[in-house]
Amino acid sequence: MTTTQRISFTKLTQKQAAAAAARHEMLYAGRVGGARAVFAFCDLSGLDLSGRNLADADFTGAILEEANLAGARLETTSFFGADMRRANLEGACLRRADLRGASLRGANLIGADLYEADLREGTIAEKDRFGELRVLQHDVGPSELPSALLNSANLERAKMTGVMAVQADFSDAIMRNCRLSRANLRQAKLNGANLENADLSGCNMTGAEMNGAILIGVKMTRTVLDGVDLSNALTDAPLGRDLASLPVPITELLEAHSRWVDSDGREGKPADLSGLDIRSLKSLAHRSLTALIAPGAIMYGLDLQGVLLQGSNLQGADLRGAHLAGADLRGANLSGAKLNNADLRDAKLGPLLISDARLLPARLDGVHARYADLRGVDLRRAKLSEADLSYSNLTDCDVRDSDIGNAVLTGAKLPALLPDNLSHLPLVG
Repeated sequence: MTTTQRISFTKLTQKQAAAAAARHEMLYAGRVGGARAVFAFCDLSGLDLSGRNLADADFTGAILEEANLAGARLETTSFFGADMRRANLEGACLRRADLRGASLRGANLIGADLYEADLREGTIAEKDRFGELRVLQHDVGPSELPSALLNSANLERAKMTGVMAVQADFSDAIMRNCRLSRANLRQAKLNGANLENADLSGCNMTGAEMNGAILIGVKMTRTVLDGVDLSNALTDAPLGRDLASLPVPITELLEAHSRWVDSDGREGKPADLSGLDIRSLKSLAHRSLTALIAPGAIMYGLDLQGVLLQGSNLQGADLRGAHLAGADLRGANLSGAKLNNADLRDAKLGPLLISDARLLPARLDGVHARYADLRGVDLRRAKLSEADLSYSNLTDCDVRDSDIGNAVLTGAKLPALLPDNLSHLPLVG
């Protein structure tokens, strides 16, 4: 037998909450006088705990309505059954957090890290003195995300079975291997979201937007897709031109191109891969592909480490998740290309010397490079007008004389030495 009981909450002041957070940080740092923060069944609505280290704290059943937890460290923290409606969790780290049964209606989770977070159904109950279960009423049940903002959030391997996320915004979110079976995603926005190998079995996705979403290896048994916008979604099937449309095998085209490059045009001929889906090649690492013509090509997840692509036309190409570490892209045209989550460590994206008096700068204007790893990249003179570099890592980049001043740099880790047109921006550690 189960009975229901209302919970009484302890209302905390900003001073009390801040003091508890300070003691928790002392404990985390191994200092004398520290104590774990236990906010279970406390009312912290509207309070400011932004930027605090509250990893492994206890917010079970707490009221956090409109609380500010932006940028907070909340790894493995318990929010079981918590009321987090309209809370600000932008950029917060919630890796492996327990969010079962939590209400996140209208919450701001833009850029939050929810790797392996648990958002499954939850019910708070306890045994009374007679051994009977008492459900502590706190509007718990399925985790709720209606109208929540999860743009660019990391939900890789998150447990979201049965979650209610009507009209939630998951645009450009990382949702690889996410468990979403039986979830309610009606009218949700998943444009550009990476759902590779996710489980969408039994999901209600009526009216959802999935323009440009990555749906490779997705389980969609009994998934309701009425009115779903799947424009340009990347699935296991080829998108655009496939390799079978070529007059000769792709390997011959690429070998002829390499001969053309190595012989300064005396042998072979340049390859044209415009709009071609070449994902099945898996790797082009260390190939000589200078001046390659490949606008709009689909290169998602390709191994392109150390590839030579100087002066290449990759305008609008899909290079999401590609491995481009050490690649030579001097003078390349990547205007409007998709580079979300790409690995570009130590790549060369500086200018290409094409004559004694002419330098050809690399074009990255309008590029989408959220969460891209750009550590150590040479971006001298690069054109980055309107580029989206949100949450990217630009540590140790050389951005001298680059046109980067109007790029979107939300949550990005910036180089220690900034040019004058970026000196006003705060460094993100």
